[in-house]
Amino acid sequence: MHRFAVALVAAVAVVVAGCSAPPPPRSVAVGAQHDAESSLLAHLYAAALRFYGSPAHVEVTQDPVGGLDSGDIDVTAGLTGVLLARFEPDAPARSQAQVYRSMVAALPEGLAAGDFADTTSDKPLPAVTDRTAREWGATDTVALLKRCATLRIGYRAGRPGPTSLAGCALPEAREFPDDHALFAALRDGKIDVAWTSAAAPDVPEQVTKLSDRTALVRAENVVPVYRRNTLSDPQVRSINELAGVLDTDALAQMRAEVAAGQDPGAVAAAYLDAHPLGR
Repeated sequence: MHRFAVALVAAVAVVVAGCSAPPPPRSVAVGAQHDAESSLLAHLYAAALRFYGSPAHVEVTQDPVGGLDSGDIDVTAGLTGVLLARFEPDAPARSQAQVYRSMVAALPEGLAAGDFADTTSDKPLPAVTDRTAREWGATDTVALLKRCATLRIGYRAGRPGPTSLAGCALPEAREFPDDHALFAALRDGKIDVAWTSAAAPDVPEQVTKLSDRTALVRAENVVPVYRRNTLSDPQVRSINELAGVLDTDALAQMRAEVAAGQDPGAVAAAYLDAHPLGR
């Protein structure tokens, strides 16, 4: 009888101990759209959260920013200019710092932005053939201004470029179904300029991507946006640290790896293994 009582007390103690154990931490939902670039960025932020011990997973949805408002998404990666255009379409800001400040001010009350990656841009940039670059003496987007009204411009479906530069309205651009068709038209002389982007991984040989040192095109820097009062301070610090290890060339390389068939989550994890946070 004594042994039975001892065993019963021990069993009750185990049950009580089990009931008092804290629940496992909630997994942070990092929102991504269905495209490969959005998925890659989401996996980078999820990997940053896991790096410091926070469970995190990527949640694919049509509108991750809208998911922040509904509570389905905790944090999502975006581009500063795209977010600014969503919340304040007529904002005049173009430089990196101006766009970021204007975007932060335009965010709805329940949302906050982390640190933007000032070395990681995916803004639209014009590309021309090497021959055209030599003939124009062009290395920068400013070379388009003196030819603004006569340019023949193309873009890939889903990624149009600006419709004006420094107050000069550009001619209507021609849409192409994919990058292959776009750059083939550029090389064949059917268009003078092809809109691509700073982190595009697929600019072919004999094509020059022009820089934009004078910020004629609105900045598009990688930035996390999250629900206020949802992430802990350590979680916010972990997503902010990603800005210090990411750059445009690295993003382009990772996008190339994903385009070649590699899993975005594996690519993101490998990058942070090679470029650990906190250094």
